[in-house]
Amino acid sequence: MKEKNSGYLIVDKEILPDVFEKVVKAKDMLRTGKAKGITQACKFQEISRSTFYKYKDYVFAVSEAMRGRKATIIMILDHTPGVLSDVLNKLAELKGNILTISQDIPINNAANVSITLDISDLEIEIDELVSRIHDIDGVFKSELMAVE
Repeated sequence: MKEKNSGYLIVDKEILPDVFEKVVKAKDMLRTGKAKGITQACKFQEISRSTFYKYKDYVFAVSEAMRGRKATIIMILDHTPGVLSDVLNKLAELKGNILTISQDIPINNAANVSITLDISDLEIEIDELVSRIHDIDGVFKSELMAVE
């Protein structure tokens, strides 16, 4: 049985294949509206859609000025009282400082939530934080979206 050994590394892009940087650029084009969709962003960056989908959740740009200070976590939460509160309490307990919270209107008893937090005083690694959030009752999904 394969052991899960997920974690994050910061690697100089000079030693990586160009495809990783192209995926990051395609994601940025989508975020800023420079591309109208994934197909267009992939065409501009000269990568296939399958390459984009293969790596999009695993490569992120790291800002030089704020390296390791902010992270955005996206979640899908059960629409029951106290679930978001439990997430916020866990973040506070581990010394994450909330910067922004965005929650969509719940659909089918599930709400999309995005939280950006200052992680400079975090007591654990960011991947462990995402895992602990996922373990909270009522959290259907938690995923690291970006680290800056």
